[in-house]
Amino acid sequence: MGTRQTETLQSFSEYRGVWLFAMFDLPVDDTLAKKRYRHFRKLLLQEGFTMLQWSVYARYCACEDASLVHRRRIRAKLPEEGHVRVMAVTDRQFAKMEVYHGKNRGKAEARPEQLQLF
Repeated sequence: MGTRQTETLQSFSEYRGVWLFAMFDLPVDDTLAKKRYRHFRKLLLQEGFTMLQWSVYARYCACEDASLVHRRRIRAKLPEEGHVRVMAVTDRQFAKMEVYHGKNRGKAEARPEQLQLF
């Protein structure tokens, strides 16, 4: 495969791949609310999300169709109270994210080399 074809395939895959974000603010003011929070967080982890920051989780999906599956699962298990936002960005957009640790520039998470099959 020539260099131009490789660049084209890589460029295509950067737009095909999707990072799905789940961002939430859930109450934790009583025992039941804390239980709902833990249950929702556990759901995200079981769905393959990783924590980027407090209450901000992300998961790489190979394509938009795969992200729709995870969106449906999240919608089916939304907590009774609180706010949840689900957003998808292309792998290319995600790679443009600026990450800072204090004043030092870091790198955005790399997409997984191999997709997990369950």
